[in-house]
Amino acid sequence: MSKPIDFYFDFSSPYAYLGSCLIEPIAAKHSREVNWHPFMLGVAMQGEKTFPLTQYPLKGDYSRMDFERTARYHKIPFAMPADFPKLTLGASRGFLWISREDPGKAVEFAKKIFAAYFVSGKDISDIEIVADIAEETSVDRAAFMEAVQNDAIKAAFKASVEDTVFNRKVFGAPFFIVEGERFWGADRVGQLDEWLETGGW
Repeated sequence: MSKPIDFYFDFSSPYAYLGSCLIEPIAAKHSREVNWHPFMLGVAMQGEKTFPLTQYPLKGDYSRMDFERTARYHKIPFAMPADFPKLTLGASRGFLWISREDPGKAVEFAKKIFAAYFVSGKDISDIEIVADIAEETSVDRAAFMEAVQNDAIKAAFKASVEDTVFNRKVFGAPFFIVEGERFWGADRVGQLDEWLETGGW
């Protein structure tokens, strides 16, 4: 069986949202599964001594334009949130918890979280809103609320983020790894497609 594509994302990243919409058709084309891995870009940024793109004066203006242009190009629904970025620990811990029982449902939950923020402009740092989205994904709301505050889940997610950043050397989102080959950015999904098509270069 062909190896899966590992997809690393932060729920508050516009490019990660766009990448999440682009990677699955490519994976299906090449008969690959996609393994979704939430992490915290802030941890990677601390190590790299960088900031969110929108916090740079010139780069920020360009990035906002490019988010929207890229979405239009790929016909992906997108509306830049007024309040950006967001701390998404609750959603990320929730994803981890859901994925332990049902990875497919966790992906469905992730897609709804992305759409809530980058299409509907909802505050995905608000755990009540996140829990509502979990419930919409047929997840028990009370169990979800308990899980995201559970010390074991908190520790497991922290360890996962540290492994992603410090061991797997993931420094941005979206980040894709397939058969050891690393691709950073939504704009690299086309190159990833060609890499799998040709066997690399």
